[in-house]
Amino acid sequence: MKFLDQAKIYIRSGDGGAGCVSFRREKFIEFGGPDGGDGGKGGDVWVECADGLNTLIDYRYQQHFKAKVGMHGMGRNRAGGKGADVVLKVPVGTEILDAETEELIADMTQLGQRFRLARGGNGGFGNLHFVSSTNRSPDRANPGQAGEERWVILRLKLIADAGLVGLPNAGKSTFLAATTAAKPKIADYPFTTLHPGLGVVRARASEFVLADIPGLIEGAHEGHGLGDRFLGHVERCSVLLHLVDGTGEHAGKDYKIVRHEIEAYGEGLAEKPEIVALSKIDALDPETRKKQLDRLKRACGHKPLALSAVSGEGVPEALNALLAIIEAQRKTGTGEAPAKPWQP
Repeated sequence: MKFLDQAKIYIRSGDGGAGCVSFRREKFIEFGGPDGGDGGKGGDVWVECADGLNTLIDYRYQQHFKAKVGMHGMGRNRAGGKGADVVLKVPVGTEILDAETEELIADMTQLGQRFRLARGGNGGFGNLHFVSSTNRSPDRANPGQAGEERWVILRLKLIADAGLVGLPNAGKSTFLAATTAAKPKIADYPFTTLHPGLGVVRARASEFVLADIPGLIEGAHEGHGLGDRFLGHVERCSVLLHLVDGTGEHAGKDYKIVRHEIEAYGEGLAEKPEIVALSKIDALDPETRKKQLDRLKRACGHKPLALSAVSGEGVPEALNALLAIIEAQRKTGTGEAPAKPWQP
């Protein structure tokens, strides 16, 4: 299945049905009077978080969604039926934005969450509604109200507790495969990872979700490489694990390149907690390892971790560091307020 994290679609709610002008005309009924019913309400357009979805690929092949119109009113006091709704199924973590203003309309973050994107038009009143003491036989009815229409953008941002960032071939996919049951594509050429991947890490009788995104290169915020759009998938993360390739020419310069792209992206990503680690240390001799760690320490301002996803060296320490920050933020986010003393 292909991965698609953004789609632009057109939605339109249903028009309301028109009211009916009708009079009761039956044999031996002297004063039948008006009996036109009201029109039915048009269908709404809803968006709902559904389980089992992790991509917006369904909206690549269909971009127009229109709810049904309400039925017209009929004689004998019969009201028109309501138009059928349209429900758009999206994965958890989808943002809905207005296509013109890019204003956030809804953020779908919980399974089963529903939001009405467009309200159907109300049905028109039949002539029975206009009966009064001075007008016993009205001959007018209202047309139904028009529905709402708009273009919206669906943007998927994966919900994960921790995110992996770094240059291409920094060992992110290997780390994901070594710590989770995920099976990302791993190869010795740049941009092996073309779309984000998720895996569940189990550490210290606890678990958290780890996200892997395509690598960043210098100038990614200007569109170089795959760009920096995939950074949106780690916006919701509590912590970032920045992997720097130990076999590169200069670990400090590699760190600064990715850090510059994160700062250029914005959206508060640069302020997130970050754990820096030198990867692929199994391929380094002791002297080169020390030199690269010193360079990385000067670049990031604190002592980095050293790990190898192939041999497993340093991996538990990295997972424990991630889990400590995640658990601290979970307690902060779900902490209960102190009970207030009862007062009459």
